[in-house]
Amino acid sequence: MPNTRYKKDSRYAADMAVYCRQMSEDNSGEISRLKRNLVRALREDVTPKQRQVLLLYYAQGKNMREIGEALGVDKSTVCRTIKRGERRLQRCLRYGAERYLMGMEQETRT
Repeated sequence: MPNTRYKKDSRYAADMAVYCRQMSEDNSGEISRLKRNLVRALREDVTPKQRQVLLLYYAQGKNMREIGEALGVDKSTVCRTIKRGERRLQRCLRYGAERYLMGMEQETRT
């Protein structure tokens, strides 16, 4: 294993990363459910303006200045809109995750 600068209790950080990967269970199913729920929350729980700005920022990789110029608003307005949309999505996924997961499971059963 390559030598690394980061040591903790005589263990290398790379050793811990390998150990964690080997010990963790496969969570690809949970990640795909989370992605589906995120898309659903993006469609249903944020305002159209927040959705538009979030998609420009994350999906298209535009910076806040570019988004502001395209929409005719100030960069600070774009920043606030992104933060509000993110908070809304976080709340939805944190507090509504159980409801969404139960809904998704029922949809797949029918």
